[in-house]
Amino acid sequence: MTDLRLDGPVNILVLLGLTLPEVSEGDLAKIRAAAAPGSTIKVAPQVRDAIAMAAEVEVILGFIPESLFHAAPRLRWVHTIAAGVDMFLYPAMRDSQVVLTGEKRLVGGHLADTGFGLLLALTRQIATAIRLGSASWQAREAMRRKEIELEGLTMGIVGFGGTGRAMARRAVAFGMHVLALDEWPVQPSDGVREVWGRDRLAELLAASDVVAVGCPLTATTRQLFNDATFTQMKRGAYLVNVTRGEIIDGEALVRALQDGRCGGAALDVAPLEPLPADHPLWTLENVVMTPHTAGASQLRAPRNLERFCENLRRARVGEPLVGVVDKQLGY
Repeated sequence: MTDLRLDGPVNILVLLGLTLPEVSEGDLAKIRAAAAPGSTIKVAPQVRDAIAMAAEVEVILGFIPESLFHAAPRLRWVHTIAAGVDMFLYPAMRDSQVVLTGEKRLVGGHLADTGFGLLLALTRQIATAIRLGSASWQAREAMRRKEIELEGLTMGIVGFGGTGRAMARRAVAFGMHVLALDEWPVQPSDGVREVWGRDRLAELLAASDVVAVGCPLTATTRQLFNDATFTQMKRGAYLVNVTRGEIIDGEALVRALQDGRCGGAALDVAPLEPLPADHPLWTLENVVMTPHTAGASQLRAPRNLERFCENLRRARVGEPLVGVVDKQLGY
């Protein structure tokens, strides 16, 4: 629930970015139709343009870097075009009365697609075949000895929100058993009979052949996967991470991969981005990585624009907004 009500004309700023690179006239028409009559809409291609327009802005669709926040004294609501919001929760924004909404439960599908693609690249030796090219025929027997089938294995999901549930659906389709835990009590679904609490993390790790990270980056999840955590994992288990790289201690991950505690890592995100060219993760054959591209989808911008317009409608009549972020919790 929020106390946001926008029952009169408002000044709206659309700040373009990676997941919303443009807005069409049709998009602007949808925003105008959802907002109160007399509302104004401005589009800013860059943050510097947004700052120049910010003095009268009350609503932002886009990002809220700290420089823009301080340039917008009338700001009441930000709807983000980013799934993770940790970068926007600097003290001034976190402790303000500005409402923050976003893409909760809208991005899990394509993140999970990449997660499973990377996992299969490891378990079916697809990454090795691509890396070797024509020489893969000489390595054919060695590759076959390393391939494993997901059928009957157990996936443990740490963080059972939108991404975690999407991973669970795909795991069930592959014939896997699924365990899940979350920081807060949430309803089970998608093949998960019971969502465990954080106190059962060690139990989940010990039982899982594949561990999938589905949690946001917060003070309690930063470097959640460290030397102690990797020791608790089933030896040789695979790790999948498509949410935030800082949830994993990079040096601890390298050690776990090198000594066999972790059988392989499927990563769309890295502890440091961009990952330096001389980082050991680039040299390990049991690691496959994509450069933080899992968030891309032809459906992402239209879905989020639809949610923003729905929230505009809700704000006009005082209904609860969708996708509200608890700024103190961080998600």
